[in-house]
Amino acid sequence: MDRSTGWKVVSAIEFLVAAAVIILDLVQPTLVILAMIVLSLLARRDRLSTLGLKRVEDLPRILAVVFGLVIVWQLFHLGVTKPVLNHLTGATQDLSDFENLKGNVGQLALLLVLSWTLAGFGEELVYRGYLQARLTDFLGLGRNGVILAVAASSVLFGLAHREQGLIGVVVTTMDAVFFSALKWRYGNNLWAAVLAHALSNTIGLVAFFFLGPIFGFW
Repeated sequence: MDRSTGWKVVSAIEFLVAAAVIILDLVQPTLVILAMIVLSLLARRDRLSTLGLKRVEDLPRILAVVFGLVIVWQLFHLGVTKPVLNHLTGATQDLSDFENLKGNVGQLALLLVLSWTLAGFGEELVYRGYLQARLTDFLGLGRNGVILAVAASSVLFGLAHREQGLIGVVVTTMDAVFFSALKWRYGNNLWAAVLAHALSNTIGLVAFFFLGPIFGFW
């Protein structure tokens, strides 16, 4: 087995171990896999840029575009995705983890900090960065390899939010595809996905703070 083939096998094993951590919900999966990322990069002598954390050119323009797309995406969820799923399943997304958020400034502040750190940065580094990188190491960076990497990492992202019920899993899986599309649209640059994720969470949290849970427009 030559060196390149050996690293492909290692990448596949890393992905499978990370997937198991997520599916089995071991400890706090994001933190566990962040530790795996450190070990993986040290073993490879790689930098974070290999996971998509590249220099951003023209940040104000990208921020404006991403923010606009996030608004449209959120409106699509409220106008189409959630209402359709609500009617099909007879249930709504389980947002009980946020039941004390409405009108609670302290909780809003804490969740916003977590949205831009553990969620926006940490989860993107794990799902759109590390997991996709390890799968494309194994499958290649061709169209099929990228599509499979996006699909697999998105399903795992959805499963990581199964405390929100079936609708939550579907919605967050779709969000993962959306974040991935932005990442690859900007040349496999993870910062686009980080911004989209953090902004999406921020909009949802602020709306919940003022209005409470919104399960759709109809």
